[in-house]
Amino acid sequence: MNTLNEYLNLKDFTNIIFNNEEFCLADNVWNRIEESFEFLKEFSTNKIIYGVNTGFGPMAQYRIEEEDCIKLQYNLIRSHASGIGQPLSPIHVKAAILARLNSLSLGYSGINNTVHSLMKALINKNITPLIFAHGGVGASGDLVQLAHLALVLIGEGEVFYKGERRATKEVFEIEGLKPIEIKIREGLSLMNGTSVMTGIGIVNWAQSQKLLNWSVKISCAINELVSTYDDHYSYELNNSKLHHGQREIAGKMRDYLSSSQLIKKREEHLYTGKNQEKIFKDKVQEYYSIRCVPQILGPISDTIDQVGNILEQEINSANDNPIIDVKTKQVYHGGNFHGDYIALEMDKLKLVITKLTMLSERQLNYLLNSKINELLPPFVNLGKLGFNFGMQGAQFTATSTTAENQALSTSMYIHSIPNNNDNQDIVSMGTNAAVLCSKVIENAFEVMAIELITLAQAIDALGYSDKVSDETKAWYKEVRNILPVFSDDQVLYPYIQKVKNYLMDS
Repeated sequence: MNTLNEYLNLKDFTNIIFNNEEFCLADNVWNRIEESFEFLKEFSTNKIIYGVNTGFGPMAQYRIEEEDCIKLQYNLIRSHASGIGQPLSPIHVKAAILARLNSLSLGYSGINNTVHSLMKALINKNITPLIFAHGGVGASGDLVQLAHLALVLIGEGEVFYKGERRATKEVFEIEGLKPIEIKIREGLSLMNGTSVMTGIGIVNWAQSQKLLNWSVKISCAINELVSTYDDHYSYELNNSKLHHGQREIAGKMRDYLSSSQLIKKREEHLYTGKNQEKIFKDKVQEYYSIRCVPQILGPISDTIDQVGNILEQEINSANDNPIIDVKTKQVYHGGNFHGDYIALEMDKLKLVITKLTMLSERQLNYLLNSKINELLPPFVNLGKLGFNFGMQGAQFTATSTTAENQALSTSMYIHSIPNNNDNQDIVSMGTNAAVLCSKVIENAFEVMAIELITLAQAIDALGYSDKVSDETKAWYKEVRNILPVFSDDQVLYPYIQKVKNYLMDS
């Protein structure tokens, strides 16, 4: 059981999301939620406070009479539950609920504790509201997507429950759950935040870490297959640059390749003084996709780390409006709901994951092109050349998917379109950025799955299964459990999907 207290770190967040670890709220969290609510209830008497007794957005100039204030919150939720497109995945929605719950738990929102109780139950019971991908502009928060969450919390809308899409009312009856109570501004507080883009962003960050780790392992395996020299990932060369990511990637490569029987030392081959030939049989230096791995993956590693830092700060920040400050006994109006921080980080993340995908595609091309590698049969075809095709067909899929990533990497952060009668005259598009980033990440796993199958075939083509490093042997055996070595042509799509799942789940 994970207890949420003062600060939710990404490790605990991902344990709850991916590992279904149950959680509860500490007593001090319940106390500050209640304190914030009680303060706002008293403070809002005879004062004009946005979203409590005014309309919303450009209609904030209209006073709402006291007898209509509660209905105002229901109107806001129902009118903005207007998303469309593909439903967000259950893991994305679960992450969004947890991000919203944690932000609202900071005591800056003035809402009652039935909200937290029900959101906690949804997470722990794996009930995920129907939230659509299209709808949010990422300023004034994820208004449309969070309206669909709020719709479920008031007992309406639809949810995914045990693999089925069902009416919320039915599922609440099965699980004995009650809708939240609307007392002051619960509708606005739920909707007016960055939690959908942030929740999706954390899932993206976690999957990006997996992609990076796999890219290092795959790059090491290619180094082994071509019996490259070890100095391009040496401590001395990489520590002559000051970038943390480059040094870290090179260090991982040294660790992974320490048990390989295939890597060469330059001093034993080219520094002996015995090389008198005019044209060298072996390459003096390898192609960039093999030799420059620390320099390519280093900035990707640094960017993923930076994205994680921003995401962790955001889930532990108050991001609705207005902010209820119990300490100063004041209510502050502003724009903490604006999603620029997350939008920018998601754009950066999808850029570097696209570059990682491009590295994977170039490494794949190196393996498949016998004129370049001068080592393997064309398309790593272990059958009869001309009659069999090996990995030729799969390369088309990898190439087209890489091209899609390149197109998807256009920035959302700079694509603001004014809306809401120009009240929202510059917006973040953070939710779109997070959703597109998740597509780029999924595409990257698909390209990498094709590369991994090709590498397994290459290891068998060269008879290197007993010579590769322990790290390479480990994943090679797993891939061979999914797809045994083949020389006759295979229908590959089921195996590509299974290897993709293996990459994403390991």
